Amino acid sequence: MDATSIVAGSMIGSGIFLVSSTMAKDLGSAGWLMVAWVVSGAITLAAALSYGELAGMMPEAGGQYVYIRRAWGKLPAFLYGWTVFSVIQTGVIAAVAIAFANYTSELIPALGSKTVFISIGSFRITAAHAVAVSLILLLTFWNTIGVQGGAWVSKIFTLAKLIALFALIILGLYVGSSTGTLQANFSNMWESSRTFMNDSGAWVQEPLFGIALVMVLGSTMINSLFSSDAWNNVTFIAGEIKEPHKNIPRSLILGTGIVTALYLLANIAYLSLLNLHGDPNGTDVASRGIQFAEEGRIGSAAATMIFGNLASAMMAVLIMVSTFGCNNGIILAGGRLFYAMAKDGLFFPGAGKLNNNGVPAFALWAQAIWACILCFSGKYGDLLSYATFASLVFYIVTIAGIFRLRKKEPDAVRPYKALGYPLIPILYIVAAAAICLILLIMDTRNSGAGLVLVALGVPLYYLVNRLVAGKTNA
Repeated sequence: MDATSIVAGSMIGSGIFLVSSTMAKDLGSAGWLMVAWVVSGAITLAAALSYGELAGMMPEAGGQYVYIRRAWGKLPAFLYGWTVFSVIQTGVIAAVAIAFANYTSELIPALGSKTVFISIGSFRITAAHAVAVSLILLLTFWNTIGVQGGAWVSKIFTLAKLIALFALIILGLYVGSSTGTLQANFSNMWESSRTFMNDSGAWVQEPLFGIALVMVLGSTMINSLFSSDAWNNVTFIAGEIKEPHKNIPRSLILGTGIVTALYLLANIAYLSLLNLHGDPNGTDVASRGIQFAEEGRIGSAAATMIFGNLASAMMAVLIMVSTFGCNNGIILAGGRLFYAMAKDGLFFPGAGKLNNNGVPAFALWAQAIWACILCFSGKYGDLLSYATFASLVFYIVTIAGIFRLRKKEPDAVRPYKALGYPLIPILYIVAAAAICLILLIMDTRNSGAGLVLVALGVPLYYLVNRLVAGKTNA
């Protein structure tokens, strides 16, 4: 239960309450919107089913880093760890903390981005930044007390947000069932169009079909994949879970399965309550629809249709609970990867030490400091894009490692073997590689930034090795 709550709690954050609005603008079709979520869920489940074999073989702290190191060697493992530290883990922590701060400002406007403490050119430090940083520091401190404390926070907040998400789904389907909105949204479910703002500032629609539809579908799926990401964080703390060779694979499959089902139902609830197409100049929630939900807050818009004017505060509290629990799970897991790297001489030496509570406190604080810095570095969407792209690249590398290890270590103990091997792992690799290629074409700036960041790790690896060798010789 602890491990499953960490999987589900890390996955359910801010994305499911925000990204469907962006995806609706990109696709303009209820049918293709659901396809994007179904495919994202299938990809995530395929990865989890494949990861179970690696987790059973190597129930050690460090998770994905350990799998890559054993399959491919220290350089690819270092590149993964470097990318996790520089953007994947810390970038997601920062993005989720910013989302927490944005929704906090709905309840307390003075804590929002309009309250500016420091302004130098385009760079600003606001009250929202202070809230985001405070959240990261608070959860990091709590997790230095011990893994049990972090696990209890994860369980409590995961349960709370699951109940709230269930309520949104059940009430949304109930209220929407009598309006005919769902039927209207699916009446022309495969007619797709992309809605975007042109250079003159006007909103225009562009019909999508054929290869153009495939490209837009692949690129917008980064939103749903981000919402489903962080499922692998439980593998980082494998060394602290009882019977990890059994419980890690079980938690991966249970956690990703539960969350995938909830995400699909949540989108059906949205489509039951709100028209997919909307008016960007609409004066109320109903007229703006899913596409033009205010600041993309589709969760708040759906709740308004159920609860009326009280919905804004209710959804703000819900998403604060959700993002709080999500970041707790991510922070809890991340420090263990850097602990494993430090043991290999590839990270700050202090990260390889445990405090009196058996926790890699130095690694947790290093992660927290960089995540806090990233809070000031860019928008939520930018952090989402290059963090998810980089994650996909290393998921491909890791799952390809299953094939290498089957050949390299045929007699190794495998308490759990990848379900559907070799078909499911191959399908994942092909699908994820196709999405990465589409993202490089459609969003070159953010995807390219992710690749550059990975490449920077190569000279850094040799520099670290030289420094370690120099200390050893001394």
